[in-house]
Amino acid sequence: MAQIGCSLDDNVHYIKESLGYSNDIVIREVVLHNLEPVRAAVMYADGMVDSYLVQAVLIDSLLYKMRLKEWEGIREDEFVPFLKESILTVGDMGDLYDFPTLFTALLSGCVIILVDGCSQGIHIGLQGWKDRGVTEPSSQTVIRGPRESFTETLRTNITLLRRRISSEKLWIEINRIGEETKTEVAVVYMKGIVEEDVVEEVRNRLDRISIDGIMESGMIEELIQDEAYTPFPTISNSERPDVVAANLLEGRVAILVDGTPFVLTVPSLFVEFFHSAEDYYQRFDFSTLIRMLRFACFFIALLAPSLYIAITTFHQEMLPTQLLISLAAQREGVPFPAFIEAIMMEVAFEILREAGIRMPRAVGQAISIVGTLVIGQAAVEAGIVSAAMVIVVSITAISSFIFPASNMSITVRILRFPLMVLAASFGIYGIIVGMLALVLHLCSLRSFGVPYMESFAPFSLKEQRDTILRLPRWALDKRPESITKNNLRRQSKGIKPLPPQK
Repeated sequence: MAQIGCSLDDNVHYIKESLGYSNDIVIREVVLHNLEPVRAAVMYADGMVDSYLVQAVLIDSLLYKMRLKEWEGIREDEFVPFLKESILTVGDMGDLYDFPTLFTALLSGCVIILVDGCSQGIHIGLQGWKDRGVTEPSSQTVIRGPRESFTETLRTNITLLRRRISSEKLWIEINRIGEETKTEVAVVYMKGIVEEDVVEEVRNRLDRISIDGIMESGMIEELIQDEAYTPFPTISNSERPDVVAANLLEGRVAILVDGTPFVLTVPSLFVEFFHSAEDYYQRFDFSTLIRMLRFACFFIALLAPSLYIAITTFHQEMLPTQLLISLAAQREGVPFPAFIEAIMMEVAFEILREAGIRMPRAVGQAISIVGTLVIGQAAVEAGIVSAAMVIVVSITAISSFIFPASNMSITVRILRFPLMVLAASFGIYGIIVGMLALVLHLCSLRSFGVPYMESFAPFSLKEQRDTILRLPRWALDKRPESITKNNLRRQSKGIKPLPPQK
């Protein structure tokens, strides 16, 4: 039974049977008119609709306004359009002709109206479930900037974007993904700015997804990314509406998933994961300095343990004599080579980091900090590791926390270990080979058709205005050509602030 039938009793019985006679599905039968009785059924999922609107607006319209209307002579096939045009006072309505569409609407928080003798129904959007309010971002905090973050409700997230971009060019396409969950996924872009090929590619990749359910945007990310076997993120995510709005204005496409506050944006470049929203709210000189610090910390977090292993194991002649004597004295009672030391300390720190995240928030930070201090000091006093190795691992761990994007920090943590193996096997030559392989891999990646290392490889001098450096706002008059070729100019020229003229 796929199509809605004319018999109200049969339709209601089929709906109850299909839903397993679930107690949270409320079905109320009403009589629409006393003189010429017409039976109808109002059904909704308890807890997913605004019960006040259902009782005070919808059912009131059906029971009382019908008595005031002259509707004699209306054929049965015209009855549902008559309800929509003359009786119901709500705005979000649509027609139903089959049960799969009816079940999707019912279980998404819509109210369903079926009329006896009509093979057509109505779904009305009166959603009213409880959700988390708009709060401050928890993972992408800033000192200066907006304090709003996305929520788990798709409609709220779209509203947050509409508030920032009040333009008719902001287009939103919503479809459902997941055979069982039927999760709403919205594709958002700026018409006339975005590359149409990128939008079409996003549509095609989403349409190819065949899965029983989508729980979080990370599942979408894994199913549509260009390269599956890479540690580097090729799709960025953010819980900040201001960041997503800025990406849309640069010509990117945003993918919003109902049930998660993290929004995906494509295409994404390597340099984008080192940029913070605060870079554009502070002075350009300060932002440039902080960006340079982030790139320096990237290499420290990636290479510091490997360089220590390589130099102390193979290239002692690179160290000053006094430093070499000091390191030798520290390692005099250590029974393990530098590589084993580094592995033990890195693994111990990763355990502490994960334990601090999973512990209750009140004690998580205390456990991670105290655990690191106690284990590090105890390991040195016991002669298991040297004090220099504790310093190297500590500065490496601290440097990995500086990235605005947590997924880039995870990438560095993964790549650190194979580079340590190469350093222990071949010294600095092994590190060089590993870095060359890493650069070649980065240059081979693409994000929705855009080279991942765009502005660096291939090199573009014009794109350096907003990569490692961040020029003043008046100099960023064009959108990045690596993202879009449409409507490049985003502000007028000649707006450089000048001193007052006498």
